[in-house]
Amino acid sequence: MPETVTTHASMRALTEDADRAYELDRQHVFHSWSAQELINPLVITRAEGSYVWDGQGRKLLDFTSQLVYTNLGHGHPRIVEAIQEQAAALCTVAPQYANGTRSEAARLIASHTPGDLNRVFFTNGGADANEHAIRMARLHTGKHKVLSTYRSYHGGTQLAINVTGDPRRWPNDTGSTGNVHFFGPFLYRSPFHSTTEQEERERALDHLEQVIALEGPSTIAAVILESIPGTAGIMIPPPGYLRGVRELCDKHGIVFIADEVMSGFGRSGEWFAIEHAGVVPDLLTFAKGVNSGYVPLGGVAISDAIFQSFAKRPYPGGLTYSGHPLACAAAVASIEVMEAERIVEHSAALGEEVFGPSLRSLAERHQWIGEVRGVGAFWAIELVADRETREPLAPYGGSSPEMGAVIAATMANGVLPFANFNRIHAVPPINISAEEAGEGIRALDAALGEARAAVASVTG
Repeated sequence: MPETVTTHASMRALTEDADRAYELDRQHVFHSWSAQELINPLVITRAEGSYVWDGQGRKLLDFTSQLVYTNLGHGHPRIVEAIQEQAAALCTVAPQYANGTRSEAARLIASHTPGDLNRVFFTNGGADANEHAIRMARLHTGKHKVLSTYRSYHGGTQLAINVTGDPRRWPNDTGSTGNVHFFGPFLYRSPFHSTTEQEERERALDHLEQVIALEGPSTIAAVILESIPGTAGIMIPPPGYLRGVRELCDKHGIVFIADEVMSGFGRSGEWFAIEHAGVVPDLLTFAKGVNSGYVPLGGVAISDAIFQSFAKRPYPGGLTYSGHPLACAAAVASIEVMEAERIVEHSAALGEEVFGPSLRSLAERHQWIGEVRGVGAFWAIELVADRETREPLAPYGGSSPEMGAVIAATMANGVLPFANFNRIHAVPPINISAEEAGEGIRALDAALGEARAAVASVTG
């Protein structure tokens, strides 16, 4: 007979038994984005606040927020309590019924979205939020093409991965009909040979306008952009760029979709990153930080104009778990905590007073740092082999022994790092204290020095 787990205590025992967890993982779990026999997954046995503990009992400062979603940290008591209370009252209900928790979550989300984005379609996560936003745009406009940037990530489902611009798209690129990629602004590695933010904005907008003209405005349903590209490199758009995109969309009858899956709910120091630009999109997608990922939840915030397209005709889409009560309870608690504790303002202050100054100071001391960029609790450290040529410390789409040394040294210094290609991202919970954030930055400082020394000792 198979083992049966029946009690809360035994669930805790399963979580804390690192050896058993690892053994069964290797026997039965299929991991995403991985060559299954080449990975050695870290076992996490406990998490609290801004910290996690691994299978060896090491306490690590979580500078990843996992996949940049535990915005309020681990085990927040108010969110845990809300999930428990909801489970006791109404654990689940099908999406065709109204229920108070889903309604309140939608109200709270709409109270913070910009402009007239007052209706919310709930999904299970960010990828399906983007899938449904694109479907809505196509049905609303009667057009098919979708424009998105290289250096972007919009999700792992079939449509979302083909809209994505990073290398994870390549092996899956078999359903790309209607998907067109263009270059977004990125001054440090400008595809337009710009030397200033103004040049980058103007040339990037000129490029987009040419793509629209050459693809045919009458064929384009939507432009989808991450308000601040996240996994692709936390590349802050130059001032005026998003407003220029909004104007191009208005000119040509194109729906503007803002992907706020990673940048939303306080990560950038605003409720939504697009607010930095003072722009209102037609559709806004979210997930991750809406409830710190405690129960899977995503969604699409919908403008009045697009809502009217489905006021008298059915929207042909849905999900069994759309607006699941447990997920919505976690969202209600999360947003209430963010409001009461002024978490968004705290995130902004972290960027201005801690991350910005401290990371720029690191860049002055470490030759491997080519650039630091970010806002709020959303920062990237671009690592290079040569500052003059800007040669990345690891190739696009890959890693390197040098990056491996940085990651290992960072963990040895007590910090769990978020690494992607040649970058380290500093993306801790947005309610992290200034002291904890400083602890993480000091660990990165030490790790960069140790890694460079280790590589030098091997290469001579």
